[in-house]
Amino acid sequence: MFNPSREQVRQFFTEAWTKRRSGGVLTPLETMAADLIELHPEYQAALENPEQSSADFAVEQGQTNPFLHLSMHLAINEQLSIDQPPGIKAAFSELLATHNAHDAAHIIMEALGEVVWEAQRLGQPLDSEKYIDLIRRYASRH
Repeated sequence: MFNPSREQVRQFFTEAWTKRRSGGVLTPLETMAADLIELHPEYQAALENPEQSSADFAVEQGQTNPFLHLSMHLAINEQLSIDQPPGIKAAFSELLATHNAHDAAHIIMEALGEVVWEAQRLGQPLDSEKYIDLIRRYASRH
């Protein structure tokens, strides 16, 4: 299983964005990352500034970590591509009835964040059924 360090993740996103901006050749995964970065103009400055790309992003100060956010997008894309956990593709399709794909991914991200936090807090594996249920519940209130 691939488990990149914080620095490797940040380097991956900054390099993908640099290649996109300079017209370089990107791998399929870098292309996916650069496409996500284009959907998030609010993160582009951080990816272009080496000082910001090594910064800590404190939730307590109202900051969103662009690298975490983009990583979650990639994880969700992978989950959707293989329908893992089972049912996520169907839940995503339900979201697409009332949301665009990017907004739907953000709803899934909320659910993913909640189940990951709970699994870590309780020292238990991620509850896939709860994850899918949360996606559907979040969809009904967005």
